[in-house]
Amino acid sequence: MHFIQVTTKEQLQEAFKIRFTVFVDEQGVDAAHELDDFDSLGSTAIHLILVDNEKTIGAARLRFINDCAKMERICVLAEYRKGGVGRLIMTGLENIARDKQMTFAKLHGQTQAEGFYNKLGYEKSSDIFFEEGIPHIEMKKTL
Repeated sequence: MHFIQVTTKEQLQEAFKIRFTVFVDEQGVDAAHELDDFDSLGSTAIHLILVDNEKTIGAARLRFINDCAKMERICVLAEYRKGGVGRLIMTGLENIARDKQMTFAKLHGQTQAEGFYNKLGYEKSSDIFFEEGIPHIEMKKTL
């Protein structure tokens, strides 16, 4: 498995394909709400895809807000979950954030994934709120 920092339209389409499979098809997020102003090659966001034997199996997006790295749109195809793939994606995002001199990371994690993020050192920093009808919490970690 290896990361690719997205630099082409084709790679970005691969990221979108994974996101739509996970968030729209599996979780019922409205397709019209999945993409936003940070989903273009010219935006300030960094997109990553995780590839296993030429197959894209995961995706994520990273934005920088002051000294904070905001991890977003983290997703893995269902058949690759539970094998450490999510941890690999988070490590990749955190390494980029450290390279950019960010001092902490935050994310809006689905409440069902709170335990996963806790194991990676993230701590709950908000009450439950809803995004696209799915319960989330903000979580933070010092880098």
